[in-house]
Amino acid sequence: MITEKELQFVREALALARQAGAQKARATLSKSEEDLVATLDGEVDRVTHCADRSLSLALFVDGRFGSYSTNKLERTALEGFIRRAVAATRMVAGDPCRDLPDPARCCRDAVTGDELGLVDPSRDTLTPADRQQVALDASVFAASFRGSQPPGEAAAVSTAQAKTENTDYQIISEEGEYSDSIYETVVMDTNGLCCAHSETSFDYGVEITVESDGEKYSGYWWEASSHRSELDAAACGRAALARAVAQIGSEPAPSGRYTAVIDAEMASKMVSPLLRALSGYSIQQNNSFLMDSLGQQRFPEGLTILDVPRIPGQTCSKYFDSEGVATAEAPIIERGVVREYFINTYMAHKMGMAPTIEDATRPKVLPWPEAGLDRDAILRRCGSGILVTDFNGGNSNPVTGDFSYGIEGYLFEEGRIVRPVSGMLMTGNFLELWSRLVAAGDDARPCQTKLVPTLAFAEVDFSG
Repeated sequence: MITEKELQFVREALALARQAGAQKARATLSKSEEDLVATLDGEVDRVTHCADRSLSLALFVDGRFGSYSTNKLERTALEGFIRRAVAATRMVAGDPCRDLPDPARCCRDAVTGDELGLVDPSRDTLTPADRQQVALDASVFAASFRGSQPPGEAAAVSTAQAKTENTDYQIISEEGEYSDSIYETVVMDTNGLCCAHSETSFDYGVEITVESDGEKYSGYWWEASSHRSELDAAACGRAALARAVAQIGSEPAPSGRYTAVIDAEMASKMVSPLLRALSGYSIQQNNSFLMDSLGQQRFPEGLTILDVPRIPGQTCSKYFDSEGVATAEAPIIERGVVREYFINTYMAHKMGMAPTIEDATRPKVLPWPEAGLDRDAILRRCGSGILVTDFNGGNSNPVTGDFSYGIEGYLFEEGRIVRPVSGMLMTGNFLELWSRLVAAGDDARPCQTKLVPTLAFAEVDFSG
């Protein structure tokens, strides 16, 4: 956790900034530590330990603004760094829109940094041997030689990924990474702000490649949690293997318009462009397909996206943004109506609008038309179409909302997966795509930053 000595260091940095001539300042101390064990084909391949500590300063000097960072945190080095930073700020052009946020908007209840219960103290008890054991126990490749989990059984456990009768394959590589980390930050400013955030994270991800009839197919899966007891690393290997095997024999489906079901693992790809288009930076620069949309019905009534930034115990939750402004649950899009732009203090002054927060902290797409729908239920509801489980490159236009993405997935009929597909493009326009929303599930993965469930859209263009 952030120590009293470190808090005093940040206070001294603000005092030094004032002494050097800054009228206002914000200081952010960030600390992180990560231990990682990578495996290759069931053996330890790489072990790393990384630790970092840095101080960032936002300086407001004579109507000018500058931002600076340093990892030299000794008092003597800091004094010289701040003097030079203030002098450099005096050389830039003035900008009257720069300012600290109104203290009334700032966070006051993040005192210890662990108000959300995101720190697992058991991380301090882990040894290098413990970490290596977790990584090796999660390896499907190693398990196949131990006899505890043959590869064929691993593929069979995941009917949720796809149904395939082709089990004539060989695992040719498995690359896994286990890591645990802790991230801590404290933000102070000369208006009296002081707030802290601490979070541990336990992560495992693995990519498995199989070969069948001379062709290679890869599958990836990952899990993460703020709490060690909630990480099931072994399940990742089984899921990754199942995804690889299920792609055997994949080929493009005929070009045409299909109902598109976007797996929850990938569905944020459909939501992130909407959030970027609601950014104050994008709107102020006329670089958004949602210009002049505040308070307007731009989406179907079935779409509601909330920002839920303070979920206790859930990774990525946070009490404040980088300015120290307090987060709160709020609608972003409510029954299709745009309710919020993301406008920090600077953009608010430039645009002549009321400030909000700088970005969506924890966006959540609510289920529609009913709660309790998972991916399989949505497939049955849709009947036939293409289930998208991966995106391979592509791009989108932030001004028009047009997009084109390479996809992998499965053709499904009568609510059941028929065969894998790959080598196809999914194209369209985000506003038109969302106007054809068929369903939003209730199966968002809590380990992801954005809580986006399985989504379904009618009449989407696919080309092979």
